[in-house]
This record gives sequence, C-alpha cells and structure tokens, in this order.
Amino acid sequence: MDAIKNITGTWFDFRHQSAFDGNYWNGHTAKFTARQWEVKVQEMTGLGMETLVLMAVAVEAKPFYPSKVLKERWELACPDPLEAVLSAADKHQARVYLGVGFFHKDFGDAKLTEDTKRVNREVILELAERYGRHASFYGWYLPVEEGIDGHYSETYLEYANTLSRYCRTTGSRKVLIAPYGTRRVIPDGKFVDQLKSLEVDYFAYQDEIGVEKTKNEELEQIYANLKKVHDQAGKPLWADTEVFRFEGKVYESPLLPAPMERIEDQLRRLSPFCEKILCYQYLGLMNPPGSEAHTGHPSTVKLYEDYSRWLKKLKK
Repeated sequence: MDAIKNITGTWFDFRHQSAFDGNYWNGHTAKFTARQWEVKVQEMTGLGMETLVLMAVAVEAKPFYPSKVLKERWELACPDPLEAVLSAADKHQARVYLGVGFFHKDFGDAKLTEDTKRVNREVILELAERYGRHASFYGWYLPVEEGIDGHYSETYLEYANTLSRYCRTTGSRKVLIAPYGTRRVIPDGKFVDQLKSLEVDYFAYQDEIGVEKTKNEELEQIYANLKKVHDQAGKPLWADTEVFRFEGKVYESPLLPAPMERIEDQLRRLSPFCEKILCYQYLGLMNPPGSEAHTGHPSTVKLYEDYSRWLKKLKK
C-alpha cells in the first residue's frame, strides 16, 4: 500500500462534449449555481485532488462564459461558471487548467486553418485578460487529444506547439496534454525526439482501462516504456487513469463509476512509473452522500465512499 499513489487531480466539465458519456450529469451541471460549483471544488480538493482540469471552455463553438469572441452561448443557470470555479479554487488552493479547444463544430480535429488559429489565439488572450487575476489559474489544457499510432502525428505536433505558443504569450502558465493510443507507443529515438520537440510541460497519458482497449495487467509494461522515453527526453510522465465503465456498449452508452477494486489495481500498477496521477473524472462519477451539488448516477455515491475509505487507509 505504501507505494501506491493516490489521485491528485481530475478532469471536470460544464457540459460533456459527448451526449452518451455525460448523459447522467449534463442536465445537472446546466442547473448549477455558483454556490454549487464551489461545493464541487470543495469536494474534489477535499479528496486531495488539487489539480483541476477543465475539459473545455467551449463546446460546439459555444462558450460557457461571457465571450466577445464566440457569440452564441450555452444556457446555464450560473452566468459565469468559469468565474465561479476559479474563485472557489482560489479559496481552496487548487490549480486549474483551462481547456482551450472545441471552438468549432469539428471539435475533435487537430488540423489548423487560418480561421481556427485566429479563434484559438483570440480566445486564449480573452481568457487570460478576463481571468488572469486568479491565483488558481495555473495552466492550459489542449483538449483535442492525440490518438498515438506508434508516434505523434505531424498534424498534432503542429497543433500542440501552435496553441502552446499562443498560451505562452499570456504568461508563464503550464501546458498539459492527455494523449490516448497509449498502448501503441513505440518507445524509440523518434518518439524521444518528438517529446523534446513538443512545447508542453505535462503529459497525462490515458490508461484506456475504462474504454476497454487495455487490461490492467498490461499497464506496467506500457508505462515502463513511457517512463523510459520520457526520462530520456527530460519530460515528466503523468497518468490519466479512467475511473469509469460504460453502462452498455463502449462509446455508445453513458459513463458509470468503475468498482473501487479495479481502480485500486490501476493505481497500484501506474504508481511506480508516474510522477502524478489524475483521473477521468471526479465530476459525474463521485458524489458524497447528500451532496447539494450531486452530478451523475446514484451509484456515484458508492465510489465516493469506497475511494474515501481507501484514501484514509493509504494515509495511515
């Protein structure tokens, strides 16, 4: 138990980009007040998740905050949930990464046109100006995630480096990415060179257990390979551990909490190789009993209670 790392960060969203995945919580978060967003931040930090990664500040070209760049907004009970989260994170000493992407209808595409470059740049500048006073605004997340097929694609390298440069113009905040295709990485010199060329600070590779691409017993070899090339490149290695299962068919049904026994095994296998472990995701998959900011299926309470008990044992 002593060697197992606990989860110290999590993704969250104001509206999940997939109607299937977020089926049990999109309706809840749309009705959240600023007070409820503060409760959610308090819950996450209370479990030691001090790194909070907002999936995206906009989905389908519609922002979740009052933007002058993107005109059409989602209808939310809270007029500015981004302000609510950052204010709460200031109070609870969390570090927030803002997801800067999904500013167009084809939100999963890393190809950059002159228009996408313009919008990306203008939104990043707007966010820095509007929310830069918050101490909790710690970094940026690039939500168009790379599906690695042996190596990073040239399209993704251009996308990540272009957006990172835009982000760097606003200050010294960190940049995070979370690639998938983790099991397909070829840990060779070319991959090391690509890591060196990527102008990002942190790489939280998806463990792909929840999406059923990888089995728990394969994790050690996969992340040992990643650690080898990341050590050679001098880049920290993080993990994005999936704490969900699908209610039905993979990618075509809502997300539900995974059993704690499976998650504990994931953490045990990832811990020797990863500097930090984030999860996808607290919001919608964990809730304390009686939470005034409940999001997701009723079964989320059991995972919260199981993880809380496990965490207390770990700390002892």
